Amino acid sequence: HGRDRRRGHRQDVRALAIVDGEHYPPVVRDALAELPYEFVAAVLVGGSEKLRGGADYGVPLAGDVASAVEEFAPEIVVDLSDEPVLGPVERFALASRVLARGLPYVGADFRLDPPALDPFELPSIAVVGTGKRVGKTAVTGHLARLLAKDRRVVVVAMGRGGPVEPETISVPPTVEALVELSRGGRHAASDHLETAALAGVETVGCRRCGGGLAGGVLTSNVAAGARTAVELRPDIVVFDGSGAALPPIATDRTVVVVGGHQDPAVAAGYLNAFRLLRAGLVVVTLAEPGSGWEQTRDVVGAVVPDGVP
Repeated sequence: HGRDRRRGHRQDVRALAIVDGEHYPPVVRDALAELPYEFVAAVLVGGSEKLRGGADYGVPLAGDVASAVEEFAPEIVVDLSDEPVLGPVERFALASRVLARGLPYVGADFRLDPPALDPFELPSIAVVGTGKRVGKTAVTGHLARLLAKDRRVVVVAMGRGGPVEPETISVPPTVEALVELSRGGRHAASDHLETAALAGVETVGCRRCGGGLAGGVLTSNVAAGARTAVELRPDIVVFDGSGAALPPIATDRTVVVVGGHQDPAVAAGYLNAFRLLRAGLVVVTLAEPGSGWEQTRDVVGAVVPDGVP
């Protein structure tokens, strides 16, 4: 784990260890002593049939990750397991649960961090997708129209062709105005322009670059766009994601949009499970007859928290 040492990890970082019975307990104990963390507990994720009697890892054993996080308050989760106990599918599922609790998840050759989200002072909803072309912007527009019936709504949209500085659109653009923008070299199909034209609400256009596995962005001006939205004095702000990238804002609620045409293993697997675990509402779009969308819905439904429609 020399790479993490080079990153300057503190020896006093409270860590939860993920262990399995395939590794002999003395090997794991020595690894826990060697790694640059203060291990406060461990979770045995499988392979217990290989163990003889009660395994001693030198730290308390918790029943599962959720209870370990609640009881021991780790700052990071360190995976010392391996196949066959944790294969790629199982590891992404575990990583999603860890990230959903706001903790980094690291292993022998990887590190996954939850996306950084800036605090926001007004009532807010994020709309995020499990991929590109899932109808997320259409859902954002529909949501904005519903909310605008009795509230003042502002939509903050980010895209890969957004403006250098946050751009407020207070009047729905006409076709002629969009053509003029395009001829001037602008991206005239940016989501904030589309939402302003079709939903008839004020929008703030932003840009982002890069998208991580968990939906983080490398750079964006959404924080500045959020401040612009506050100055417009709305009752509620809707933050529209970009593709599978999350708006880098800590919103009150999250709507996750899943394409009914998506492979269920993609829609609910990898780190889309992290997105689904953050959902307060899941919308399955493109649910055309014969498309097999029901299977995608069922697999997604098995991931989202209980009680989430």
